[in-house]
Amino acid sequence: MLLAMLTLLADGDPPAPNPFGSLPMILLIMLAGFFILILPMRRQKKQQEQLLSNVKPRDKVITSGGIIGIVHQIPDKTDEQLKEGEVILRMDDNAAVKIRVLKSSIVRVFPADTGTAQTTPEKK
Repeated sequence: MLLAMLTLLADGDPPAPNPFGSLPMILLIMLAGFFILILPMRRQKKQQEQLLSNVKPRDKVITSGGIIGIVHQIPDKTDEQLKEGEVILRMDDNAAVKIRVLKSSIVRVFPADTGTAQTTPEKK
């Protein structure tokens, strides 16, 4: 123990710290953040856009607010104030109740021709 302390004291001044010593670690953390955060968000956005582009009349949909309806009409024009596409949903066949919702609020689609659901991946 005493020999180790004397050896450390005999070496003299400690070497000067390298100013670029922490740069590789910072770059590694930024790269990991990109793969953990950014790439999954891009993938989810692409899946959401694909889901919304495949919506057709007579598809059953569920919105983010929990509204369940059947797509009645998809207007071609967008509202000037909203700058977003909208969908007209039919709530009930007997009462002929219709409601306008934003296309971006659709989170699940049940195509009219099949019984399988298309969903967007949930955030964890």
